[in-house]
Amino acid sequence: MNTPSAVPPSPASATPVAPVMAPLPGTGDGSPVRRGGLGPVGLVLAGGVSVQFGGALAVTLMPRTGALGVVTLRLLVAAIVLMVICRPKVRGHSRADWVTVLLFGLTMAAMNGLFYQSVARIPLGPAVTLEVLGPLVLSVVASRRALNLLWAGLALGGVFLLGGGGFAGLDGAGVAFALSAGAMWAAYIVFSARTGRRFPQADGLALAMVVAAVAFLPLGVAEAGTRLLDPATVALGAAVAVLSSVLPYTLELLALRRLPASTFAILMSLEPAVAATAGFLVLHQALSVTEALAITLVIAASMGAVRTQVGRGRAKPA
Repeated sequence: MNTPSAVPPSPASATPVAPVMAPLPGTGDGSPVRRGGLGPVGLVLAGGVSVQFGGALAVTLMPRTGALGVVTLRLLVAAIVLMVICRPKVRGHSRADWVTVLLFGLTMAAMNGLFYQSVARIPLGPAVTLEVLGPLVLSVVASRRALNLLWAGLALGGVFLLGGGGFAGLDGAGVAFALSAGAMWAAYIVFSARTGRRFPQADGLALAMVVAAVAFLPLGVAEAGTRLLDPATVALGAAVAVLSSVLPYTLELLALRRLPASTFAILMSLEPAVAATAGFLVLHQALSVTEALAITLVIAASMGAVRTQVGRGRAKPA
């Protein structure tokens, strides 16, 4: 997810991108849309790859610090990196701006904490599969077109197929944590979009990350204690923070400035597919025919959602 300082100022709305050379909705300045850059869909996909490989690395770190310790390191390092890069202004913001940042930060803290509690109890693949149900539900609620309901249903079928058709053999607490993380993920999408509209570049994300790190710090210290200060642990935590927080959150925030929440939520259904691919490349876990079919369904749903959105943009007059 590109360095925030290199990103141009955001438009004031998260409505779909208009055709090339047409003004971005909400800008009103007539500035053209650039060709050749990494579009919002590419930002989402890059973020998904980054976060899944970061999640795999985080699992190897858990024996050192526990799930809460991993989250604490991830949020702390991410907050420091983003504050150094973005150097956000703390003055000149309205009360509504600060409320949005506070809610965004608390949502990130809850989402990360619940997810890592889940992967501490159940495998990474099923945890991601269950978690992604949150964005899928959001896509159905937020969508205003019947066709998007079809894509959401197709993605949902692929997600369940990737999960083996059921999760009865999994730890109940792990399943509950994953589903709760999915609900927080849906809330994260909403607050990320609002934060991106209220703050320039990634300033709002940096401030929200500080809120998340401060809110989670007591939990991490209580579980891991001085183990959080081990140099090797700090180094691994920094890598997890960059892969799982700094890059994906920045790219997703930028994407949400140009994608509606419903389309973004359906794109999130690619996460289980990316997780399965990461398992194959990193852990040498071969994909079964059922898993391959599930990934195909999820990708087809995501492509359909994107094509539907592009069609809406082309149908509008320049």
